[in-house]
Order: sequence, then structure tokens, then C-alpha cells
Amino acid sequence: MKHRPIMTRRRLLKGALGGASLAVLAGCDNVTRNSWLSRLLQNTERLTGAVQRAVVPASALAKEYGESDISAVFPANGNTDPGTADYAAKAENGFAGWNLLIDGLVTTPMLISPAAIKEMPARTQITRHDCVEGWSAIGKWTGVPLGDLMHKVQPLLNARYAVFHCADVDDEGVPYYESIAIADCYHPQTILAYELNGRSLDVPHGAPLRLRFERQLGYKQAKYIERIELVESLSGIAGGKGGYWEDQGYEWYAGI
Repeated sequence: MKHRPIMTRRRLLKGALGGASLAVLAGCDNVTRNSWLSRLLQNTERLTGAVQRAVVPASALAKEYGESDISAVFPANGNTDPGTADYAAKAENGFAGWNLLIDGLVTTPMLISPAAIKEMPARTQITRHDCVEGWSAIGKWTGVPLGDLMHKVQPLLNARYAVFHCADVDDEGVPYYESIAIADCYHPQTILAYELNGRSLDVPHGAPLRLRFERQLGYKQAKYIERIELVESLSGIAGGKGGYWEDQGYEWYAGI
């Protein structure tokens, strides 16, 4: 597999956030460091998420479509290749050496291969992907319901979040990660997908495993997942905001 420069699009978006969308809030570095503003932003986001959850039942389904609605082209959003030697070697070997680790606040940690995941009962759903950049596309995803894996590892009572650690890093070596609430792991449309439109995921679309969290925006759909860590708090992970893009200023709760 040809080695390609990684994260160039992500780097541009990260820079744009710092220079444009976040400029309104971060026009002065001294302002962003004020504790009252930080608390205000965090409280506003929590309120937004709480209101959305109150209005939309936890069991509500994202709209599903028919085969005729599938987009002719489904863009590969975000990073399109982790670009590391380790990932390239595993991809060239059909991901035979890939294992997903599920650990943290669980009763029974699990190490499972994509092949073993494909032997579990699967769910197929045709849904619309909405990107924060303004485009959308409809695709048919097949994968294992994440709730089925949660039942196997048995989260502890103090587990509140599932953190998805990914194989890709940005050009500064910062790992990509994402997180969702434990309750959302059990939503029927939350799956670890291994197929798109009836074919195994390719590298640009997140092979061998990616998250499909259909009721939230595209940046929540983590790709190249290597580990799912169940935690009580997000504060000690990377920037502490619950995801790579959230650490740059995006909202953690991205409900649609």
C-alpha cells in the first residue's frame, strides 16, 4: 500500500477552527483562559444535549431509506488513511492481525478479531450521513450492534462513556479518538460497521471497523477503531473534551 501524507484535510479544518469558527470565542487568548467563560461554554453544551435528549426519546431511530436511495458516491470523510507502517502492513494482510480490545470499566475484557465479529449476528441499515461541512450521503451499513458487545463485556455500574481509540494520528502525532455515552451503545442503530453498500470497508471509509452512530453528525463516526475503553470520566483523556474534534471546539453532543 502506498504511503500517503496523513491528516492534511484534518489539519486544514483544525486550523480553520482556530482561526475562524472559534475566533468569535477565542479572539483573545486571555479571554479563553477565563474560568467563567469555560464554565459557561461547558454548561451551555450540557444544556443543549439535555434538551435534545428530552425532546427526542433515547430509543428514537434515525430515518432509514430504501436501496434506491443509496448515493452513487459516498465521500470518505475525515482522514482517508492512517498512513502508518503498522496499519499498512495489516491492511495488506486483509487485517488478519487486527484485534479490537474492549476494556476499562468492564467485568470481562475482550480481544476480538474482525473475522470473529463478522460471525456475530449483524444489522444492516440504510441511513444518511450528515457532515458538519454541509454535505450528506446515504449508505448501506452492515455491522455488529455495539450493544451485543457490551453485553459480552458487562460494563461496571460506574462506566459512563465508551471511548473509541483509533489507528490514525494527525500530522503532530496526536491520536484520533471519539466517545459516546454508555446508554447510546445500546441504541439499535449504533453498530461497529465492517461493510458499506454490501462490500467490506475500504481504507478511506475506515477499514476494518468504524462506528456508525446514526443520530449524530459525521465527526462522531470514528474510523479505524482499535480499542473501546469504558470510563467514568472523559477529563483525563487527551484534551478532556471527549474527542479529537471536540478538543478543537466541536460539541461533544452532536445530535441531529
